Amino acid sequence: MDTNHQNLIAQLLDAAQTAGADGADAMLARGQSNSISLRLGKVEASERSEDFDIGLRVFIGQRTASISTSQLDPENIKNLAERAVAMAKLAPEDPYVRLATDAEIAKSIPDLDMFDETMPDSERLRERAARAEDAALSHKGIKTSDGADAGHSIVDVLIGTSNGFLAGYKRSSHGVSTVVIAEQDGHMERDYDYSAAVYESDLQPAEEVGNNAASRTLARLGAQKPKTGKFPVIYDRRVAASLVRTMAGAINGASISRGTSFLKDSLGKQVTSKGLCFVDDPLRSRGLGSRLFDGEGLAVQRRVMVDDGVLTGWFLDLASAAKLEMTPTGNARRGLGSAPSPGASNFYIENSTISRDALIAEIDEGFLITEMIGSSVDMITGDYSRGAGGFWISKGQITHPITEATIAGNLAEMFMQMTAANDIDLRDSVASPSLRLDSMMVAGS
Repeated sequence: MDTNHQNLIAQLLDAAQTAGADGADAMLARGQSNSISLRLGKVEASERSEDFDIGLRVFIGQRTASISTSQLDPENIKNLAERAVAMAKLAPEDPYVRLATDAEIAKSIPDLDMFDETMPDSERLRERAARAEDAALSHKGIKTSDGADAGHSIVDVLIGTSNGFLAGYKRSSHGVSTVVIAEQDGHMERDYDYSAAVYESDLQPAEEVGNNAASRTLARLGAQKPKTGKFPVIYDRRVAASLVRTMAGAINGASISRGTSFLKDSLGKQVTSKGLCFVDDPLRSRGLGSRLFDGEGLAVQRRVMVDDGVLTGWFLDLASAAKLEMTPTGNARRGLGSAPSPGASNFYIENSTISRDALIAEIDEGFLITEMIGSSVDMITGDYSRGAGGFWISKGQITHPITEATIAGNLAEMFMQMTAANDIDLRDSVASPSLRLDSMMVAGS
C-alpha cells in the first residue's frame, strides 16, 4: 500500500474523531483512464483523465453522515470532518447503522491478480480500435461503421476504519468494441461486439470483435415482426445476463428489508427450476467484479445463492443484516459520498451440459432473443415486459431475423421454467449461459 495514501486515511479518521465523531470510516479512490473513439479510421475523441477523491462517513451515536471531496490539503480535510459531524448531528437516528466489529473485519487479504502493469498508450489504443473496425468493414454487405472504441483504466482504492481496518487494492481494465451498420432494400440494421478484461492479454483479439460485430449485423438483415402468441424463447448468453442482474436485485438485502422484492418471502424455497445454480464469486482471479474485502471491511466468500433451484440467502451489508436480524455476508458496496449498500460481485448461472444448439433443436416454433430494448420490470410484483430482437426458430432451426418484438411474463414464473445451456463466458462480472424458457408471450410491437 502507498504510504501517502495510508497517511491520508489516517488524517481523515483523526480529523473525524477530533471533530467529535464516535467512529468513522474513510475511503480514497485514485483513477486513471485513457480512451480512443474512432469512426472510419479517423479519431473522433481521445480522452485521458485522472482523478483523486476521498470520502468520509462519521457516526454520532445512531446518526451518520457521508461526505466526499477532491480537495486533499490538511485544512480542507479538517473542514470536511467538521461538516460531516455537523451533518450527522442533524440526521435522524438509525438503529441499524454501525461500523464492523473487530471480530467481523477481514483479517487476511487474498491476492486475486487484479492489476495488469501493461499500460497501452493512445497510439496502441487507436490501433486496437482500428483493427476491430477494419475487420468489421471487410465483410461484404457492411455499409459503414458507427464507431470503434478502445480504452484502459486503473483504479487504486484504500479503505480504513477508526476501529483498525486498513486495506486496499489496485484494479486495471482493458476494453475494445465496435458497432457497424448494414443495409438491405433500404432498411438498415446495426449490431456490435465488445471485449473487456482485467488483463490486456485476456481480451478477445480486436479482429475477432470486429468479425463478430459484422456477422451479427449481417444476420439481422431482412428482419420481420414475430408471430403473436405464447412460445418458447431462448435468451442468448449476451442478453441472458440481464436475468442474472434481475435475480441479483431481487435477492438484495436492502430490497428484502423494505419488502420491495417479489422474492421477499422465498428464502429456503424453490425459486427457479431444478438444476439451476446462481453463484456469487468475489474471489475469482482476474475477475472484473472481484473483491479482496467488502465496502465495510468484511471478508468476502464464494456463495451459492440459488442451489439446485432453492434460494439459500440474501446479499447483505451490516445495515440490511441488522434489519433482517441476520448475519452480514460481506456483500457491502460503497461509493465515496454514500453509505454502503449490498450488492453482487462476479454473479453468474453455472453451465449445464446442454448446448445452445440442442436447446434450439427441441423447439418447434419459438424466439431466439439476441437483443433487449427498453425495460418495464416491476420488482415488487415480478411483472416483466421488454422490447426484443433476434431470430425465429421453426422446427428446430433458426430461420429469419426478428425485429420490433415485445416479450412479456412474470419473473417468478419465468425463473421456474429455465433451462441453462453450456456456453457461458465468464469474462464479464455478470454472466449466464444461454437460457431457454418454456413459454412467454411474444408479440409484434
